[in-house]
Amino acid sequence: MFDLRGRSWTAAVMAAALVLSACSGSSSNSDDATPPVRKKATGEFATDLPLTVDPDEVTTKATFTISPGTEQVTVQGLEPKSRTSLVDAEGNRLVVLKADKFGQANFAYLPDELAEFQTGAKAKLPTSQGYTVEAGEGYTVRADDADPVQASDPFTILGRDDHPDAAFFDEQSETLVPEGDETKLFGYVTTRDGVQLSVTVRLPGPADQGPYPTVVEYSGYGPSNPGSTEPGTMIAGLLGYATVGVNMRGSGCSGGVFDVFNTAQQVDGYDVIEAVARQPWVKGNKVGMVGLSYSGITQLYVAATNPPSLSAITPLSVITDPWVQQWPGGVYNGGFTKQWLAERDKQSSAGGTSWVAKQIEDGDDICASHIDLREQNLDFEYFGRSLERRPELADERDLSLLVKNIDVPVYLTGAWQDEQTGPQFADMLGNFDNAPVTRFTMFNGRHPDGYLPLNLSRWYEFLEFYVDGEMPRLSDGIRAAAPSVFEDEFGMPGLSFEPDRFTEFTDDQFDEAKAAYEAQPDVRVLFDVGAADDLPGSPNHSFEADYAEWPPADLGERSFWFDADGKLADEKPDAEGIDSFTNDPKSGPVTFFGKKGYQLMSPTWDFNWVDFDDGDAVAYVSAPMSEDVVIGGPGYAELEVEIPDGDANVQVSVSLIDAAGTEWHITSGLLRLSDRKVNEDLSDGLRIGRTFTEEDAADMPTGDFDTAKVALPSFAQAFRAGDRIKVTVSSPGRDFGAWSFETIGDEGTPRDIARGGAKASRLVVGVLPGIDEVPPLVADCPSLRGQACRSYEPRTNVAASDR
Repeated sequence: MFDLRGRSWTAAVMAAALVLSACSGSSSNSDDATPPVRKKATGEFATDLPLTVDPDEVTTKATFTISPGTEQVTVQGLEPKSRTSLVDAEGNRLVVLKADKFGQANFAYLPDELAEFQTGAKAKLPTSQGYTVEAGEGYTVRADDADPVQASDPFTILGRDDHPDAAFFDEQSETLVPEGDETKLFGYVTTRDGVQLSVTVRLPGPADQGPYPTVVEYSGYGPSNPGSTEPGTMIAGLLGYATVGVNMRGSGCSGGVFDVFNTAQQVDGYDVIEAVARQPWVKGNKVGMVGLSYSGITQLYVAATNPPSLSAITPLSVITDPWVQQWPGGVYNGGFTKQWLAERDKQSSAGGTSWVAKQIEDGDDICASHIDLREQNLDFEYFGRSLERRPELADERDLSLLVKNIDVPVYLTGAWQDEQTGPQFADMLGNFDNAPVTRFTMFNGRHPDGYLPLNLSRWYEFLEFYVDGEMPRLSDGIRAAAPSVFEDEFGMPGLSFEPDRFTEFTDDQFDEAKAAYEAQPDVRVLFDVGAADDLPGSPNHSFEADYAEWPPADLGERSFWFDADGKLADEKPDAEGIDSFTNDPKSGPVTFFGKKGYQLMSPTWDFNWVDFDDGDAVAYVSAPMSEDVVIGGPGYAELEVEIPDGDANVQVSVSLIDAAGTEWHITSGLLRLSDRKVNEDLSDGLRIGRTFTEEDAADMPTGDFDTAKVALPSFAQAFRAGDRIKVTVSSPGRDFGAWSFETIGDEGTPRDIARGGAKASRLVVGVLPGIDEVPPLVADCPSLRGQACRSYEPRTNVAASDR
């Protein structure tokens, strides 16, 4: 995800005694998530060890060491390639691992059947459910190839709510204090299972001149790199905040085994917040969090664990569910998500980042001691690919569920056209049930745009109210310096912060100003960002709308019906017909970027948004709008589909054709047709929810049509009088920037779409309320941020009878 500079990852552990003495309480996963005692695997991963251990077998004391943690346990000191088993309290073997070349094994995931496989060198774990090690007591580890067998003492695996006592963090209260006039410190925070996470502290002044308002940036990139600063940390530091950059386990110089958003990483964040808040230079012993993309996503995971010393979070450009990110609509994302996971695998390996190597060369023995455990990292792209149907245990990383637990103020921004993380974040905005204050800003745009001045002004305002506890007033010096900084980052001159908004209040009226802030609507939607006359792509907007919630409670509904001759009708046509397109797997890897490729920070992008050929898609275009209308919120395309091969991937794209003949991409939805079953409990209004589970999957009927509602993620788009709306149904691909897809089915296989009469297909979208006036707009192509554009060319649909 968002990567302006170099990034990285890491691994290590400590003693079980420390874990058990420092933690209180207990928790476990739900019974439904517990993998049963299963039969043994056959083939490549078969084992000759029995399903249960013999309670009368003579064993000896273990010479290896174990480090239990949250939903995992690490074992060191084994013979390389020797077998070791994780055994539950009832004596059931859960999995058999072969130690890596350093004599290590990390138990975190369990296969569907009792299996034996080699760890190390990006090992591949065969599973379709992603079972994790359940919290509980009485586990043991056995070195099965030792003679006699060695067995550990029973130990406890922690759950997500097994938090340490306050005394555990009190003992770290003086560990991150720069000496004398120093304002920077590289050090380590110790988590509940003994893993040490690398951190870099940067203060606005000497520690004894504090305390300072403080924010944490936490990710698997390089936030603790002492030689480079993450964007959120840099901006907060310029605004007078103390910052703490923290590398999650298995990254940077941190210990532990790397994973992607697992429970251990979530509770590590709890421990980081509590340890940092106790440092003497932290104002009010409360800290906030900052960051975009990876370090925005982690804020939501950390806040969901409810650290008592967390004051507020500001997540920017985030996802909602890691499984959906890899399988949007049940279609495999072979583009950005795959590449991102491959890069995480690379950077989390030993020697994966240069700054870690330099840290070790300079004598950091703690960092050096963590590197061998990198050998235990899994191949996460392979692991995610194996979860073709969404497993129940994906809920443990599903932010749309976890954000319900967040009980601190939240400031969140996102772009409808985010080329990396996508627009699905908007589906969870109604789920922050316990957050006392929420501020959401959404706009057409791109992945890094959370740091545009139009968003940073409100970001700073929020931090001042809920972290610093001061009236939000930007200094003249910051205002004078900002344009050159923004120009360096975004390549555009003349960018600046918004004027201060609470000038009617004096400095001693903080409570009144905060009350006025909290009385404002929660949701801010910006339109036409980038369509500046003087500089295309400049991050200015033509108008905005405010709402109490998203989607708005009084969202209207409008249907556009597929009709003959490629028309979209306002009323359902009586005449029936069938249009057809052929499966086009070759379009899956095709993006809309031109020869210059993906230029993250360029004001405008070089587009080569190539339309589908006649016969490879069906398209329907409305008559020109008779009046201005603003369409938005989630939506769906209700398709009547027939296919001959049981299953297929389809894409539905919505675009705007302006009066000048330019076509602008708005949004696209994807669906694997076997996942078409709608779950009413997960649906709300125009938002379509699905489980994507094996149980709910079903092939399409043979020789007959069936209904498939393709969910469209939230968007907001103004249509002026004279603009037209276009809907395209095709195989996946072409209409994305950094996402690409692996399309199932054979090339050329027909996909029939019925229209009119009893089998009428349509587009269903929301109409945003409360917008009385839409200013006129003439937008150059390219200019609207994040929105691909091209000259509109009419297409002729192929009738099924003409195939």
